[in-house]
Amino acid sequence: MTEPARPSPTAALAASASRAPLTFDRGHTDDLMTFLAASPTPYHAVANAAERLEKAGFRQVAETDAWDGTSGGKYVLRGGAIVAWYVPEGAAPHTPFRIVGAHTDSPNLRVKPLPDSGAHGWRQVAVEIYGGPLLNSWLDRDLGIAGRLTLRDGSTRLVDVDRPLLRVPQLAIHLDRSVTADGLKLDKQRHMQPIWGLGRDVRDGDLIAFLEETAGIPAGEVTGWDLMTHSVEPPAYLGRDHELLAGPRMDNLLSVHAGTAALAAVASSSSQPVSIPVLAAFDHEENGSQSDTGADGPLLGNVLERSVFARGGSYEDRARAFAGTVCLSSDTGHAVHPNYAERHDPTHHPRVNGGPILKVNVNNRYATDGSGRAEFTAACEAADVPFQAFVSNNSMPCGTTIGPITAARHGIRTVDIGVAILSMHSARELCGADDPFLLAGALTAFLER
Repeated sequence: MTEPARPSPTAALAASASRAPLTFDRGHTDDLMTFLAASPTPYHAVANAAERLEKAGFRQVAETDAWDGTSGGKYVLRGGAIVAWYVPEGAAPHTPFRIVGAHTDSPNLRVKPLPDSGAHGWRQVAVEIYGGPLLNSWLDRDLGIAGRLTLRDGSTRLVDVDRPLLRVPQLAIHLDRSVTADGLKLDKQRHMQPIWGLGRDVRDGDLIAFLEETAGIPAGEVTGWDLMTHSVEPPAYLGRDHELLAGPRMDNLLSVHAGTAALAAVASSSSQPVSIPVLAAFDHEENGSQSDTGADGPLLGNVLERSVFARGGSYEDRARAFAGTVCLSSDTGHAVHPNYAERHDPTHHPRVNGGPILKVNVNNRYATDGSGRAEFTAACEAADVPFQAFVSNNSMPCGTTIGPITAARHGIRTVDIGVAILSMHSARELCGADDPFLLAGALTAFLER
């Protein structure tokens, strides 16, 4: 059956400014699938987010240039991070910000400095484990390779080999009968090195030479690289009624995509926001956020301060703006698992397609407090979006996000939210097909408040 034509995701979200009830739009989820498939690395993700913002009238500004105080949409790219903001006409220097925070990185296998290896007639690529992936989910899966290449002149090029190129082969059960009784045990160094061909002679430089040829770069011009593997299986609807979405890197490109769509929608709306809406998508959340492109780095603070000063503001204006600023830290959370319900809090069972989740932890693993809950409630009510609450089982350690880091580093009120998923940190995760659009609707209402 042919589905009727749908408005663009940005147009559908911009319509929420009229405060009409927000109805489910499959077009947003379709666009998320496109975004996921086109963003195998943080570098691709921010490039794709920037392209979407450019279509909404945003323009890139360089950190090395002097900034002006003009109104309109602007963004900064640094590595695998993007900070974008929209200055309404006549915004005062002390105008507060409303920030959607997210992260662009996902756990995976990343290429080592000396990538060419092999043994027993197999050619392999040496990889290092990034973050905390479910290692078994990377076994016997067709993998591509993508990332950023740095040339001799200091310029960078993105590369994406999105076809079956590598594979981490699992040991046959006939050679490890104990796996049935004792479970699969993987050594990160010995068992996770993918194969990519045959050959007894391992030649240094083969992988990079292959990528130079693939990217159309002259031989020997690549002197640096940031490369990682990704599953080449595309995102897909799942279930009898297509009510689920399976795909890679939902943690946390789902939030990056929703935040990008929300910011573009607010900038394209006929009504000007009273605050300055911001999208801050950071790299390196999965290993602690401590980098120049991570949430614990100076990037966001520098951008916000320079925006205040570019509009003629003083330090007093900066302090006033930060005091009135609110950030929604959007990251995926845990839906109740039907096979492991005892691992969840018995009274908090977030369900997929039940709307975004409000994440709470009294030990500040999440930054939400009562005033933050009220802030998020108001946004969801304005967008006519349902939401749920998440709290960890007291007997289980609680994860964390960029939320507490953002709150502590910049002294701004922060609320942790997200979308409930299954299989977090797997090479392929699962969410409800409705929830991405519901999240984007709530973020749009938050940014335009």
